[in-house]
Amino acid sequence: MSCRGIAYLCYQMNLHEDLKQDERVWMPGVLDKDVRHFNIFYVQHNRDDKFNCKPYNRKGLYKISLLKGKTKLYYADKTMDFDSALLFSNPNIPYAWEHVESEQSAYFCVFTEEFFDQFINIREYPVFKPGNVPLFHLTPEQFQHFAGIFKQMLEEITLDFAYKYDALRTMVLQLIYAAMKLEPATCQQYKDSNGSMRIASIFMELLERQFPIESAMQRMELRHPKEFASQLAVHINHLNHALKTITGKTTSQLIAERIMQEARSLLQHTDWNISEIAWSLGFDDLPHFIHFFKKNQRLTPKLYRKAQPL
Repeated sequence: MSCRGIAYLCYQMNLHEDLKQDERVWMPGVLDKDVRHFNIFYVQHNRDDKFNCKPYNRKGLYKISLLKGKTKLYYADKTMDFDSALLFSNPNIPYAWEHVESEQSAYFCVFTEEFFDQFINIREYPVFKPGNVPLFHLTPEQFQHFAGIFKQMLEEITLDFAYKYDALRTMVLQLIYAAMKLEPATCQQYKDSNGSMRIASIFMELLERQFPIESAMQRMELRHPKEFASQLAVHINHLNHALKTITGKTTSQLIAERIMQEARSLLQHTDWNISEIAWSLGFDDLPHFIHFFKKNQRLTPKLYRKAQPL
């Protein structure tokens, strides 16, 4: 899907929010709770459409893609080639792809974690977990089977049926369960220099996407090197090697520098108490944060805040 397509998808999923501002629009509650959390579509592309994409987004979209046509997938420091495949992605597993031949077609369904919130914990399924290969090669028969489910979903979403999203949830689970019975695709490593550059780039994006901290209720989710390594599906030593090669700094140093940057900003520009700042930056106890800050700044958080101009 092109970046233009992703933008259109986000527009569609935001459209309901805009419509709610209009008192003339009414929607049954059973539909209202799900319409913003799920969408499905079928697309065809030629080479001019620049068929590649990264699944980063502020909406936290999960995506299941049924892809047909010679395609190359880039995943962390790995690459995979396929003709027909089923691809799973969640908001924290970065990848990109590009088509190799001129004609491409694909089915996509996208949904938020909230779409399954009351029913299951979707992030616990292996196809969405970090460290697992998210791509499944398909035979022509398998492709037709999955295409049949997507076609049924496309038809279902157009129906005037109050419980259609419950039916769609069931169909999404059909895709997941059927995929888990298949063998995942094998992959190859990038050449070392390209692989290191890609890992470093994705690491920095994953780190930066956690900032700025805009509310005392917001908290860093990725705080330790092993958590980043898990998201990137690489060994922690491999992550350290890549970052040291590209940036000259270790994983821990890069994380600490970014946390300190945010800590100084929060101390200077908010009236949050220091315990709130410590919690939002992933520290479980205040003394740990004070020790960390003093080690890097040569001042305690309290003294640093007092030293700032009003």
